[in-house]
Amino acid sequence: MIGETRDLSSAELVAEATALFADGFRLALVAGFDDERGLRVTYSFLAATNRRFELRVALDARTRRGTSLAGVSFPASRFERELFDLYGVEPAGHPQRRPLVRHAHWPEGYHPMAAGAGPAPALSDDGGYAFIAVEGPGVYEIPVGPVHAGLIEPGHFRFSVVGETILKMKARLWFTHKGIERLVEGKSIDEVLVVAERISGDSAVAHGLAFARGVEDALGIAVDHGVEARRAVALELERLYNHVGDLGALANDVGFGLAQARALTLREQLLRLNERVSGHRLLRGVVTVGGARLLDVPTTFELDEIETRVAELTTMTLAQSIVVDRFTGTGVLSLDAVRELGVVGLAARASGLDLDARRDHPIEGVEVAPTILATGGDVLARYHVRRDEVATSLSTLREAAAGAGAYHLSSASGSGAGLGVVEGWRGPVVHRVEIVEGRVTRLKVVDPSFLNWPALAVALADTIVPDFPLVNKSFNLSYAGNDL
Repeated sequence: MIGETRDLSSAELVAEATALFADGFRLALVAGFDDERGLRVTYSFLAATNRRFELRVALDARTRRGTSLAGVSFPASRFERELFDLYGVEPAGHPQRRPLVRHAHWPEGYHPMAAGAGPAPALSDDGGYAFIAVEGPGVYEIPVGPVHAGLIEPGHFRFSVVGETILKMKARLWFTHKGIERLVEGKSIDEVLVVAERISGDSAVAHGLAFARGVEDALGIAVDHGVEARRAVALELERLYNHVGDLGALANDVGFGLAQARALTLREQLLRLNERVSGHRLLRGVVTVGGARLLDVPTTFELDEIETRVAELTTMTLAQSIVVDRFTGTGVLSLDAVRELGVVGLAARASGLDLDARRDHPIEGVEVAPTILATGGDVLARYHVRRDEVATSLSTLREAAAGAGAYHLSSASGSGAGLGVVEGWRGPVVHRVEIVEGRVTRLKVVDPSFLNWPALAVALADTIVPDFPLVNKSFNLSYAGNDL
């Protein structure tokens, strides 16, 4: 459900948003609109016990000026920069409205989501991104990327360093912005579901399910408990294979290759399990609007074997002093920083923030596992959260597999607006969907990586350069989920 809504003027926005923050809400999504109904912006807020509130502000299409929430919300400041780049909406009062999505080769004044923007013009090679220079005795810069070795998507990291100590790191992303919002306009629900599953390849279930729930919310489609149980099976299998892969990769980043070798064999076992139960190694095609397709469910024997192998892997890893020494106190993200930056998901829970969409936005009939928290905020804490979430995923899988009912599909037609919220393995995935006569007229997506990328830079302060790969992997954020 979109939840309670309120239409208000720009002048009222800051006071209303401040009251929602004080009431425990977080800003989950900001969406722009520029169509026959005029220029407007919606702000979607979420809070525990499934509370949802949406503020809607109409703007003058000639001046294209709104009011900034940057003074009360860091996530809002980034949503507003994105809104300006794509729609040309000027956030009055923003302290530093630098380009976010836009790169230097975009023609000045071109905003692709603005009404009448037309096809993309020729790109220019002029200019560059104005990185803020850090100056002082012994300070030098290390540029990394955007092209990386291996199967890594493009992202540029600019380090300001003294000796080996990082003073500041700036990440420059959006090298592969896909224009998802424009791409899906006017397409059928089934066509958009295919796109949603491919937004971030390792989160096919999370994004597909968030979109499906947004559609179900918009069109009033009821989903039975057996279907939700099947969806829970797929979502936890997705969490499992990603967490297991990270448990090995983190050990590998400090030179403990044996753990990586064992984790990779276990991950391959999980991918083959995915294919057996769903027909696809990355679980694509499981989620449908109103339904879920599973060929089979994991057996108790399979889940017990996975639990045993993960326990052996993590026990062996944490028995190595070199691993614990490198993990402990590295890449620390404080609870205060988490709150200030609006960090979500695994990274937030590893710093002690009790935030989990599985519990805060529950699905009727689906058993909710206890939320896993740590307090260190370092690489070790993020490792511990992954390890312990594997155990809760296996527990959820045992319950969900036993309750998985027959495949069911509702017809999807009609008009409306809806919000889908799913706790993916990185954190909450949110899709806001608008549908007119069975066609998607607007889709706004927020992957947890969009909210969490700034936290990586904060965690790297006072860390040494050789620990960058380790800290980066401990967050393991998505470039594709960010570059929408």
